[in-house]
Amino acid sequence: MLKRITIETFQVGLVFKENKLIQVLTEGNHLLVGANKEVQYFSMKEAFKPTQDLDVLLKNETLANMLQVIEVPEFQVALKYVNKSFKEVFTAGKYAFWKNVEDIQFSFANMTTQFVAPNTLDILLQNESLAAMLDIVEVADNEMVLQYINGNFKEVFTAGRYAFWKGVLNYKFVTINLNDLYVSENIDKSLLDHPKIKVFIRRYEVLNYEKGLLFIDGELIRTVEAGVYNFWNNATRVEIKTADLRQQQMEISGQELLTKDKANLRINFFTKFQVVDIQKALTENKDYEKQLYILMQLALRAYVGGFTLDELLTKKDDIAQAILAETKLKVGQLGVEVFDTGIRDIILPGDMKEIMNQVLVAEKKAQANIIMRREETASMRSLLNTAKLMEENETLWKLKEMEYVEKIADKIGQISISGGGNIIGQLKEIFVK
Repeated sequence: MLKRITIETFQVGLVFKENKLIQVLTEGNHLLVGANKEVQYFSMKEAFKPTQDLDVLLKNETLANMLQVIEVPEFQVALKYVNKSFKEVFTAGKYAFWKNVEDIQFSFANMTTQFVAPNTLDILLQNESLAAMLDIVEVADNEMVLQYINGNFKEVFTAGRYAFWKGVLNYKFVTINLNDLYVSENIDKSLLDHPKIKVFIRRYEVLNYEKGLLFIDGELIRTVEAGVYNFWNNATRVEIKTADLRQQQMEISGQELLTKDKANLRINFFTKFQVVDIQKALTENKDYEKQLYILMQLALRAYVGGFTLDELLTKKDDIAQAILAETKLKVGQLGVEVFDTGIRDIILPGDMKEIMNQVLVAEKKAQANIIMRREETASMRSLLNTAKLMEENETLWKLKEMEYVEKIADKIGQISISGGGNIIGQLKEIFVK
């Protein structure tokens, strides 16, 4: 039995007998001899999609040499380009295409990652099959999008258009309007320190011993307490000015001054203060600490110039209190309160020190002479009183005499007595003489 078969251009015929491929027919006229033979026709401009198992068919060497076979792994897709134009998308599986018909190329994409289009995304999305497989995320110029995968933060996307494969990972996208100033409480605070998000944040910290003033576009909004404040990094100008509310000490050192009697000296002065009105200190005054320094410095100079050196040395505590009282009103205008002031050191020039030392030595010598004269006078007065008593009382005289004999006897090592006379009388004569 003969059967004439015609194979058109860009067509292939597969001859089957009892469902087994026995022959491959290309373009032209062919005669089939025998019965129970079936011919299946395939266009070479389309993918080869047989009804039989592809792997079995590829055992035919002729057919295998005519086909380009690609295998798409699980969780991947293949994009088919014909003559550099996108035509079709293929999911996991094995596919075959005819060789030497068209310029066919394939681009593979991992479905567990973001889809980065090899060419313009808008053109690819015109393919309905591909568009149905993708989630498209649009991010405007004034926005950013936080991407979460399976509940965990993954990435930040700025202005642009992004595509992600559906049905593989659990995506969540949170859109943030960067024109908003304050960071929403809905965002986990731990994410604000993430390197990918940190660049979009402006952070200000007010320490536990501080207070701050919040300014937005130069306008004072409110007073802020200790804490951390986060703002989106946009065109709005944000500033938090802070002030230390602890009691502080300011040193006004090395002030060279002239006293009323033209003595040149240097004074080290201190003042203890505390900010009590932060708004007045930060908004109504520029550099309140510097102004406080100058205020106390000028007050010190004015008062020291009104005293002589001796008065200054004796009244330095009074002068400090007077300066404190004098500057209280002006200090209040700075938003601070001064609690204490004092002169720490008064430093004299070298020649002045020498003169002061000489004066001090002279004063001490004079005081020593006075004390010596006073003691001599007291001593003479005591001797006179003793003599009068001894003159009036013979027994007292004898006791004094025996006291002196005892003192002399303490200094005599040996006494020699000769003769047979009265021993007591001889001793008396020795000590009485």
